Amino acid sequence: MFTISLPSFRFFTWGRQVIDLPPVKVHDVETAQEKPARALKHLLKLNHANYAILYNDRRFHNHAPHILSSAFLNGAGTDDLTRVYETESKLLDAWTDSPEEVTTQDWRDFLGRREYQRAYVDFFEDELVRFGYDWKQVISEYLFSGKAPMFNALIADLGHPLIHMAYAFEMSSREVAMEALGLAATCYNNMHNYLEDPVYTKLEASYHSTSLFDILHKVRADKQLDGLFATPGDHNLERLFQTREAVLLNHWNAWNISNPIEQFRESQELAAALLVSTHEDSGEKYDFFLVHIMTTSHAVRVLLPLIPGRFQIPLLRQWWLLTLAVYIAQLRPELSLERVREYNLKGRDWNWAAQKAVKGEYSTDAHYVKAIRALRESASTWGDHDNFYLKAAVKFADEFRGWGGFV
Repeated sequence: MFTISLPSFRFFTWGRQVIDLPPVKVHDVETAQEKPARALKHLLKLNHANYAILYNDRRFHNHAPHILSSAFLNGAGTDDLTRVYETESKLLDAWTDSPEEVTTQDWRDFLGRREYQRAYVDFFEDELVRFGYDWKQVISEYLFSGKAPMFNALIADLGHPLIHMAYAFEMSSREVAMEALGLAATCYNNMHNYLEDPVYTKLEASYHSTSLFDILHKVRADKQLDGLFATPGDHNLERLFQTREAVLLNHWNAWNISNPIEQFRESQELAAALLVSTHEDSGEKYDFFLVHIMTTSHAVRVLLPLIPGRFQIPLLRQWWLLTLAVYIAQLRPELSLERVREYNLKGRDWNWAAQKAVKGEYSTDAHYVKAIRALRESASTWGDHDNFYLKAAVKFADEFRGWGGFV
């Protein structure tokens, strides 16, 4: 277990509230001797050496560390991990050179420019030498530095930089950490303004609530959002920010965080409900964009105990902004917790769900495997006396028939 020691930074925050959660279990694959852990270590290094962090015209993100780590944490053996890697790597692009190098003098000049992905990863790896190969100090220096730290845009690209960073810490992987910094740099966008610019951060909402379920109920009933989109999909996000920014931010700022740890607990329940309870029948496909709400929530869970208190509430608020935007873009589906609570487990348990993730028909689908893993960690964090998370995991694992939510 570890924490990061950070210098002082100057940027707008929401006080210094501390969410006192124990860290998740860290799996140091670099030193582990068990065969699956050693296989994971070598496959992470192989992916790092051979494949770019962005592929398909730099529109998609390399999920190999996500699915490999999640499969390992679900109990995958060496053969399972190898099969997953061979399948996932077929999608990826090999590294190509960037237009030029990135240096300590100009590293911020190319933020958001995806063609610099190789240069950024090379730069951060060079910085490892300067910091005595302490990858956590490299993250401290570059994720949290400056008046507009990269930290404030971790939710860019459906939160992929955030997810990648969490796996770096959970698996204690230097290679994945440098990739995560590379994603934070290349995916960096104007989302950071919502955490830094007082125009947004001090905007008074027309109402306030401590409950995210209550706020989403109001969002679903908000007639200002009616008829905005004809079909779901990520293409709606840009239009939402362009045409309904004030409406979105009103609901975003409505969340009154007075009991951070209890409200984070509720946020994880909400994340599970958004994915699983909005799925109404076994023939319907699960929403590809809503699964990112849950996997980013898991990433928040991993990172919260490892960052200074003053960054914790901004991290929650990043996640909440992404959640709101995706919920609206996906046509504001109805939440029904009873669909989960009344689900019949039929004797199936976490071992059954883990087996589906490792051996099942969709065991090479990164988002499927990550979702099951995320639900199990939520159950571990909060307890699962009513089997809510187990029912969500079994329902999802059993009913999954692919991803929908696109045009």
